Amino acid sequence: QVQLVESGGGLVQAGGSLRLSCAASGSIFSMNAMGWYRQAPGKQRELVASITNGGRTNYADSVKGRFAISRGNAKNTVYLQMNNLKPEDTAVYYCNADLYSDYKSRIPGLWGQGTQVTVSS
Repeated sequence: QVQLVESGGGLVQAGGSLRLSCAASGSIFSMNAMGWYRQAPGKQRELVASITNGGRTNYADSVKGRFAISRGNAKNTVYLQMNNLKPEDTAVYYCNADLYSDYKSRIPGLWGQGTQVTVSS
């Protein structure tokens, strides 16, 4: 069974930084895109950033220039460096992955359990 485990959330003051990590474990044949989403109270879950296995990145307009997504050397990890955090960045952040658990079994939308990020003003 494949699972994603996030870490790195917490409480930070506005203008501060946090780094989120997500590691995939279990039977993984190949990893495609990975990404980070967030969901604030009363709002829909939204894409924050994504990265393909080729390294192509995509960011929400609200985080461009402040957040950076990257993959680990093992390719089964993904990071989100968050700088100049704002109170409106407060949300639960979820890791997402598109992968194959074996050569024919694709899992297009695997989610982690989420990690809370709270930015105080």
